[in-house]
Formats: sequence, C-alpha cells, structure tokens
Amino acid sequence: MNQRKLTRIAGASYLIIFFAAIFANFFVLESLKKDPLHTIQQNGMMVRFGILAFLVTVVFDVVVAWALYELFPKHPLSLLSTLFRMMHAAIMGAAIYALPIVLNSTTKEEILIQVNNFNIIWLIGLFFFGIHLILLGKIIRRPGVIALFLIIAGAMYMADTAAHFLLPDYEAYSPVFLALVAVPSIVGEMSLAIWLLIRGENI
Repeated sequence: MNQRKLTRIAGASYLIIFFAAIFANFFVLESLKKDPLHTIQQNGMMVRFGILAFLVTVVFDVVVAWALYELFPKHPLSLLSTLFRMMHAAIMGAAIYALPIVLNSTTKEEILIQVNNFNIIWLIGLFFFGIHLILLGKIIRRPGVIALFLIIAGAMYMADTAAHFLLPDYEAYSPVFLALVAVPSIVGEMSLAIWLLIRGENI
C-alpha cells in the first residue's frame, strides 16, 4: 500500500475515534454518572450506542497503530510506539466489558460501580497511550508544533492517571487535570489527523 493511502487511512481513522469517543464519553458516560437510573430506563438505546461507539474506537485504534507503523517501519521507536498503542487498545477493550452490565442493573449503586470499574481500567490504558504519544511525537518530528503537542499530551495522560491513583482528593483537582489533558491532546491529535489527510505526502 502506498504512503498516501496509509496517511488517509490513519487520518480518517483518527477522526472516527474522535467523534465516537466524544459521543461515548461526554454524552453517554457522563449521563450515566449524573443520573444513572434515568439514563438506563429512559435512554437505554443511547447507552447501547455508546458501548458500540467505544468498541469502534478500539477497532480504529488498532487501524491507526497499524497505519502509523507502516508509515515509519524503519524508525527505531516505531515498533515500541505501536506496541504501547496496542496495549491501550487491548486494555480499553477489556474495560468495555463493564458497561453492558449496567443495562441490567436496577440500582444507582450497581450502575456507578460498573462505570467506576470501566474508568479505572481505562485510566490504566491511557497511561500506556500517553507513552505512545510521546514516542509518536519523537517519531514524526515534523511538523514540529504537532510533534510537541503530542509529547505534551502524552505526558499529561500519564500525569492524570498517576494523579488518580496518588491523590486522595483528586476530585478537587479534576477540572485542572481535565484541561491539562484535553487541550494538548485535542490540538495535537486533531492536528495530526487533519495533517495526515491533507499533507500526508510530506510525512
């Protein structure tokens, strides 16, 4: 497969991950956290689509990992970067197991336990995803701004996961950590996706 096709596959897959993750995380998961029983009873189909959206992100995570490896097969960090992204995809896939259970839950506590189980496992996966982004930033190098934001985003993912487990009062700082993760990751990863689609031949 030629380079241009690979960059288009990687870029398009990244955009699919973005939109699927935004729907699953900020619409479905947040609804389950705020009003668990009402969400299950009144918006059960939305929850099902949210679970499917998470599965879609895992599928295209693997596609992106493969495409990026094919684009940089000779770089000494390429295989390591791919393996860390695959670890993230595998852990994310395991985390999703907790979500279908909420569909048959009858109490708020049962639902929140499964949502919490999902979040904990997902956080572990994001730590490895952060390592992948740092390595990816070092691999692509240019455009330098995108590479820099990828490295910063990777470091913030790792810091956020560590903070979850190390800070007893993490919730007090959660808005700060959310911003620290969201800004560089959205800028870096979205810019990379668009750049791959438009200027991929210059990679």
